[in-house]
Amino acid sequence: MHMTNQEDTQVKDAPQTAAATPGAEPRQARGGRGRGGDDRNRNRQRRGRETQRSEFDQKTLLLRRVARVVAGGRRFSFSAAIVVGDRKGRVGVGIGKGADTALAMEKATRDAKKNMIRVKTTEGMSIAHDVMAKESSGIVSIRPAPERGIVAGSAAKIVLELAGVKDVTAKILSPSKNKLSIARATVKALQELKG
Repeated sequence: MHMTNQEDTQVKDAPQTAAATPGAEPRQARGGRGRGGDDRNRNRQRRGRETQRSEFDQKTLLLRRVARVVAGGRRFSFSAAIVVGDRKGRVGVGIGKGADTALAMEKATRDAKKNMIRVKTTEGMSIAHDVMAKESSGIVSIRPAPERGIVAGSAAKIVLELAGVKDVTAKILSPSKNKLSIARATVKALQELKG
């Protein structure tokens, strides 16, 4: 007799839960928490992609906040310049703007990869001859310097390191200290090298 009371209670409970939430599906069928459903799996996949080592190294040349004047006041955004290279003869400089620093840096990295060049080097990863280039206000001269490493200043050194070039001296001949112009002039000079 005691057994039948439990069965009655179970039978009574079942219709009440179904009536309390009409048209509701079990939690698992809906796809988990919130509206996204598979968000956790998607985030896990995204994290996996980020942890994979990129074939390119990157260094930030400059990151600054810029303002645009509109009717309601100033609208701020961020500008970034990044140098990307594989240290095996490929290098590029890119710029990007975005609402926040991460977005600006991501755009700059994409731009740098798009504008990448192949540097013609000797077997020892040096350069064969002197080169000089001008880009905007930046003027850079690069010379081979056997067994001296990279002797350069500012943005020129960053570009040469990420290009994988060794045993060179670079001189910035322009009065301008604009890092972006100097980096672009260095890339232009490396582009003029003849194998």
